[in-house]
Amino acid sequence: MAERKHPDWIKVRAPVSPEYFRTKAILGELKLHSVCQEACCPNIGECFSHRTATFMLMGDVCTRNCPYCAVAHGKVRPLDADEPRRIAEAVARLGLQHVVVTSVDRDDLADGGAAHFAATARAIKANPEQARVEVLVPDFQGVLASVETVVESPIDIYNHNIETVPSLYRAVRPGGNYARSLDVIRHAKDVARKIGKPMFTKAGVMLGLGESNDELLGVIRDLRGVECDILTLGQYLRPSAAHIAVARYVHPSEFAEIKSAALALGFHHVESGPLVRSSYHAWEHVQGG
Repeated sequence: MAERKHPDWIKVRAPVSPEYFRTKAILGELKLHSVCQEACCPNIGECFSHRTATFMLMGDVCTRNCPYCAVAHGKVRPLDADEPRRIAEAVARLGLQHVVVTSVDRDDLADGGAAHFAATARAIKANPEQARVEVLVPDFQGVLASVETVVESPIDIYNHNIETVPSLYRAVRPGGNYARSLDVIRHAKDVARKIGKPMFTKAGVMLGLGESNDELLGVIRDLRGVECDILTLGQYLRPSAAHIAVARYVHPSEFAEIKSAALALGFHHVESGPLVRSSYHAWEHVQGG
């Protein structure tokens, strides 16, 4: 069967700006991974050109094998204790004001890598010019102590992606659990409130995997139910023929309608569009907060 052609509204320009190549060079020099590159993000040119990158901690090999994700899976390497320092150096050299830090899933670690996230946040905040720190974390297999470790570190946004609707979890996200992911977001907000910390929570959902509109709206309501502040909604794009196929391409007008419905529920910010990814325009999501 021939590969399905993307519709006209899914187009990105090849990256050509000097800042794109400078950002890529610095990441390579410091031996850092970015989810922009590893996950084949369509916005890499725009974000790198704005001196923005989403750093990926703990290697480029994941312990899970989600059929939608382009990140490699298999045998992982030991943690690099110097990685937080190098990320902080990259942040300083690039002059970043908003930093997104994510990771592969590291289910081999007792804390899922929570302490490494915390160490990275502390290293970034130790820079003379402090940047806002957003973490995009895994579910830590539901270990709430790991959630607490990250929230208690100097972060500003706690992001955990829901990815899809509950009925598709077995096919799309077999290593995840919908209720567990909601609990992670709920607990992050509860801990921040308990320690008196102003902190946004955030989540992302992919569209076009076979979900119904009612199911999607149910997820959005569930996220507001756990006090999620920021929501990102984007089109799932198949990384390769070996990954799960696109069920349908959602028209930009539908993304706009869903955004309106989500904002009516009380989200602080909603980023919704075919090429939106969790970190897309992340620096804009907390304005006015």
